[in-house]
Amino acid sequence: MTAQDKDIEERTRLAGNNKFELLLFRLGEAPGTGERELYGINVFKVREVLVMPKITALANSHEHVMGVANIRGQIIPVINLSAVVGCTPKQGHTILMVTEFARTVQAFAVEDVREIVRLEWEQVIPSEGTHAGALVTGIARLDPGNPDTRLAQVLDVEQVLRDVSPQTKEALDKEVIGDALVLPPGAKVLVADDSFVARSVIELGLKAMGVDFVMTKTGKEAWDYLQALAEQVKVDGGRIQDKIAIVLTDLEMPEMDGFTLTRLIKQDARFKGVPVVIHSSLTGTTNENHVKGVGADGYVGKFSPRELAATLRRVLG
Repeated sequence: MTAQDKDIEERTRLAGNNKFELLLFRLGEAPGTGERELYGINVFKVREVLVMPKITALANSHEHVMGVANIRGQIIPVINLSAVVGCTPKQGHTILMVTEFARTVQAFAVEDVREIVRLEWEQVIPSEGTHAGALVTGIARLDPGNPDTRLAQVLDVEQVLRDVSPQTKEALDKEVIGDALVLPPGAKVLVADDSFVARSVIELGLKAMGVDFVMTKTGKEAWDYLQALAEQVKVDGGRIQDKIAIVLTDLEMPEMDGFTLTRLIKQDARFKGVPVVIHSSLTGTTNENHVKGVGADGYVGKFSPRELAATLRRVLG
């Protein structure tokens, strides 16, 4: 087993215990306060971190795209993450984070990288309710048990990429989605995803498929919903499968991740027969292979309504 394989295996074990690793970095002075706040990104999305290479500017590119860099023979777009967030890097951009998610490779220019911390998802508070902006999915408490804990903002890199490199939306017509997705009468799709942009895309896709759904923002919220539904079914009679036809979950979420949610569902006899599909931006051969080991019935990468529709049909069929 290679060192990379061992590293992946260790992180997979972490994910199975509702834990993850967060790469901390700074983007410069925050507007209004001048403080150099900490930001974080899941290590699973980071391919490598390197000293800032030569950047070649592109004609007529987005204002936050610095250009492209030649990284080991691959031409990769470089995004000025400080500018996207609104920070001023007084020390300049010294580090490049090369990331892979949503089946794309891109690099983010940052002021500096601090450390990698190992956290439980319970240490991450959902951004909604904290008045954080659309670019933040959660606030991580880095020092559990310490009342003066350091805080790091977990960035919604999917939203960042959508803002900087907007893709032409695929028309959600019958040619793309196919025929309506037929569920048992009264049954719904339960969705768990902490990203606003992801929930928006999923909602459009499910509406185009003609199905009802319940949208939640974390794995814990989805699990609590299932628990309450199970109690209701116990009183009213019937089966859970007649209420929830399928669970569609992201992997990275505050409070409880998709790995843990999937495991809880699969280990609970009350939810026997309820399929789980993982819908994640953690793409790439390595990540896609390791998520198949958590017991899910299907996996689809973000964001492709065509693939999502096909996967749901295959699993339900």
